[in-house]
Amino acid sequence: MRYKHLEKANVDVSVLATGTWLVGGDEYGDVTEKDCIKAIHALLDNGVNLIDTAPCYGNGHSEEVVGRAIAGLDRSKFMISTKCGIKSTTSKCKRHPEIHEGKDCRDGSYTNVLFEVEQSLRRMNTDYIDFLFIHWPDYDTPFSETMEAINTLKREGKIRFAGLSNFCEEQIEECEKVARIDVIQPPYSMVARRDENLMKYAAAKGIGTFTYGSLGAGILTGAFRSEPTFDPMDARSTFYPFFKEPDFGKVMKVLDVMDIISSETGRPLSQIALNWSTQKDYVTAALCGSRNEKEALENVSAFQWELTDNQIARLDAAIKENIDFDGTIDCR
Repeated sequence: MRYKHLEKANVDVSVLATGTWLVGGDEYGDVTEKDCIKAIHALLDNGVNLIDTAPCYGNGHSEEVVGRAIAGLDRSKFMISTKCGIKSTTSKCKRHPEIHEGKDCRDGSYTNVLFEVEQSLRRMNTDYIDFLFIHWPDYDTPFSETMEAINTLKREGKIRFAGLSNFCEEQIEECEKVARIDVIQPPYSMVARRDENLMKYAAAKGIGTFTYGSLGAGILTGAFRSEPTFDPMDARSTFYPFFKEPDFGKVMKVLDVMDIISSETGRPLSQIALNWSTQKDYVTAALCGSRNEKEALENVSAFQWELTDNQIARLDAAIKENIDFDGTIDCR
């Protein structure tokens, strides 16, 4: 396993992190809790030291699964990243009554941030959270109020480091007026490069970057060679635009180059995608979900080798020629 140093947080993080969005429930197809726990254990056993989750992944279910996965383990050997500021509602949101049942409501208020953290600690049965991210910006709450909650949680020893997910540069700077920001979490992969300049900006300031969607929700693994049809509740049918034409066909042209490099290296496409991302200086760690132990071991094996400069150049050329779309819906 390879590791990178977070300058502001002053900790070393494995370049592969365990993403757990798919553990949350039915938003990513068929996934069993038993298999996900085996995957988490396999990753930890092979040098991964960061688990990423969030309360809104399955309305708390993902955090509960993480809690069961880490039960009895030495808590000092790994770090946990979770989030706050998004409520998965089962009724209309009190702060935003126009939001319909089942949608997410943003709430970065001081009281709610403290409340959510208490619930996360309880669900995961842990005394502290290493990285706490504000999941999405809440435009109805001053960022200064949200950051005061972060400072309170740090003083109380309930969190170690502060992060922002899906925030732009101006919003990060506004938050930094009140609290130190250690890390950001944007989407990033061969098919989602919208925030590349933001990541370079963060790196120049000593802020780390944990990227999500590192395998393009699976499209960069080669699992989809024809346009798929997902269940309407599946996140891949709404959050990512490239599973539909004309963008799907453009991704397939990038996969053609990946197939050639796969033949050269004897490595699967998923490992090519992970190396393409994590070999960049401005990527600290790539979050990657694993449905089972087999996928976990395949992902962790990506870091036994590296892409050559020539291979990266060929991939970059294919991306520049074909990927002319944003890889995620911009909800900021």
